[in-house]
Amino acid sequence: MASMNFTSTGASGSSISGKEVRFTICRATQLNKSSRVCRTTTPRTNFAGKRFYCSKHMHNSCAKFPSHVYRSFRCQAAVAEVEDAEIPAEKLEYQAEVSRLLDLIVHSLYSHKEVFLRELVSNASDALDKLRFLSVTDDSLMKDAPELEIRIKPDPDNSTITIVDTGIGMTKQDLIESLGTIAQSGTAKFINALKDNKDALSDNNLIGQFGVGFYSAFLVAEKVIVSTKSPKSDRQFVWEGEADSSSYIIREETDPEKLLPRGTSITLYLKPDDAFEYSDPIRIKELVKSYSQFISFPIHVWMEKTRTVPDTTTDTDSASSESQEEKEPKTKTEKYYEWELVNETKPIWMRNPKEVEKSEYDAFYKSTFNEYLDPSAYTHFTTEGEVEFRSLLYIPGMAPFNAEELYSANAKNIRLYVKRVFISSDFDGELLPRYLGFVKGVVDSNDLPLNVSREILQESRIVRIMKKRLVRKIFDMCQEIADREDKEAYKNFWTNFGRSIKLGCIEDSANHKRLTPLLRFFTSKHEDSLVSLKTYVENMKPDQNAIYYFAADSIKSAKSAPFLEALLKKDYEVLFLIEPIDEVAITNLQEYEGKKFVDISKEDLDLDDEEEEREKEKEYQLLCDWMKQILGDKVAKVQVSKRISTSPCVLVSGKFGWSANMERIMKAQTLGDDSTLDFMRGRRVLEINPDHPIIKDLNLACKDSPRSTKYQNIVNILHETAMISSGFFPENSAEYGGKVFEVLGLAMASQGDHQSANEEEEEKSADVEVVPEVEVLEPSEVQQDSDPWN
Repeated sequence: MASMNFTSTGASGSSISGKEVRFTICRATQLNKSSRVCRTTTPRTNFAGKRFYCSKHMHNSCAKFPSHVYRSFRCQAAVAEVEDAEIPAEKLEYQAEVSRLLDLIVHSLYSHKEVFLRELVSNASDALDKLRFLSVTDDSLMKDAPELEIRIKPDPDNSTITIVDTGIGMTKQDLIESLGTIAQSGTAKFINALKDNKDALSDNNLIGQFGVGFYSAFLVAEKVIVSTKSPKSDRQFVWEGEADSSSYIIREETDPEKLLPRGTSITLYLKPDDAFEYSDPIRIKELVKSYSQFISFPIHVWMEKTRTVPDTTTDTDSASSESQEEKEPKTKTEKYYEWELVNETKPIWMRNPKEVEKSEYDAFYKSTFNEYLDPSAYTHFTTEGEVEFRSLLYIPGMAPFNAEELYSANAKNIRLYVKRVFISSDFDGELLPRYLGFVKGVVDSNDLPLNVSREILQESRIVRIMKKRLVRKIFDMCQEIADREDKEAYKNFWTNFGRSIKLGCIEDSANHKRLTPLLRFFTSKHEDSLVSLKTYVENMKPDQNAIYYFAADSIKSAKSAPFLEALLKKDYEVLFLIEPIDEVAITNLQEYEGKKFVDISKEDLDLDDEEEEREKEKEYQLLCDWMKQILGDKVAKVQVSKRISTSPCVLVSGKFGWSANMERIMKAQTLGDDSTLDFMRGRRVLEINPDHPIIKDLNLACKDSPRSTKYQNIVNILHETAMISSGFFPENSAEYGGKVFEVLGLAMASQGDHQSANEEEEEKSADVEVVPEVEVLEPSEVQQDSDPWN
């Protein structure tokens, strides 16, 4: 640090304070020459490095400084010492409006009000788990209430709902720390206390570790009363809090009727808007079955029921002549209340897979997902190590009637649990890719927080690992179906979910190696049965270097396409892609086991006939140039074809443009863009067959009469006919129809002239009388007609 001593002076040169002030200037300030403020009681000085400037001329006593002075000075020092005294820093705490902060926390974590019951039941389950764990070393904790259970009592008349558990309870200090401190988790503290005991920690099933689950009660309640009794204390305490208040009350329970042997009772005074729904016993029962069905402790709900009882009232209007014995006994229906156990079903995924029968898996699948057919396959597994979770996945026996449900974001096929507590079924997209949306099942994680949201899942590394392992298990299930001896099983699977597997080839490039063995297609040699790519490669000819495919709208149109002629002549097998998604899927795959996929409807098809083709190209080069001149921009070029043997010509797509099939599909899109069609249509090449009579005649015509209108029209008709046979559509159908009709008229006219010439010859031959030869029979050769009556 560099320092400078001076006596503060005013513009007049007289001393203001009369005291010597020491300013310390930071070297960083000297280098940067930035302006900083020194808050002192003396006039301020503006320094720039070691110099300072003033706005007016100073007194002679300040002649050693530059002549420009300010009346008030501004200091650039980082540290200012005023009369050798420092101003101490003051540490302050954030202030918050607690009620507003609590409202923000609760409503940002929970998107549905109904989850309050899930949170409170989970807290009750944690309290029971803590008691069960501690009772291992201290039996006295269980003496007051040996039963570990949860009871829920809705009261529609008073608009309340009460949740009682016989868990560990809380002391007064626990109430202050757990309920009086927002985001203070008693469960998290309990787990931290167990960290030294690794064996005990590995077996814990405690759920809530975030510290805000209790406050979800204020989603539906305007007032909450918590009455709790801990076995560590002889007194029972009551905690009271209101939704719009920043304070709470803790008092000792003095009412003998409200004393608990052990545990906690939470009473929610419901808001008027929520009282009708959440004080209904039937609604509470539904929520428990939905969210907390697999809690390991029994959950009882106070339910209203009806029963038939004898009617003991006397009928004064009955006839006196009839005796009481002769009357039929009267009955009436009365209402009554009783505790009903609502979580009888045990979580099947928590059991050892070796101990579960197939019938149990099928029954769980049907009851959980409302299905009536058995699943095609299932897998039950546990993942441990870096991430711990259990899962039970099913492949349905039939696809939904509405195909859109397979790829809908609201499919709700995967049920996410956190330590057996249901969280949501809206996370399919986070746990599985879209193309595997047909898979149904349960995922139970021990590592996710109970207050999980979609944003947490999207950013969670745990979820990414879970997703990766779930996808692999699903592929194993699909492959297991494919490897079965019963081929009808995979045929049924492919019929239902084959499009989903093809969609995976488009959306999931990382799993191409797992997807390609599952693909099935019809081929030119197997028009009635599906063939895998593995089978196709095994059946390839020794000189075949690629996997050939052709996309069309049906098998019938595919097998009659002119593109197949040369390939079938070589006995090459061709894949038929007859579904709209097929071509896009194959294009994304690019190759399989080192064999590239080749579209036979595009240019540059290599069939290893180069020498023969070069000779024909030279012979028909003039014809190709002549036809290109006639067609103009309709085609990119005209060349001799390698792929046709019986058709006169064919129109092929450019190597990087859309095929005819893809162009047809894109034109049919509701929101198709014409500009995109023009751009992606690409170049078209007309290929001619030099062995066809029409092409041979045109080859002579282009040399003898290249300007003949007749032959030029034939070339145009050939081009448009090739468009149709190749899968394209003519630009002007009416004009093309007129040309065809004209050709038909000429053909009919020539046929008529030929027929009239034949008739004239017949007439000339009829003018000459022809004497028929008479056959002479001998008498012995004359045969009499037999008489049918004799």
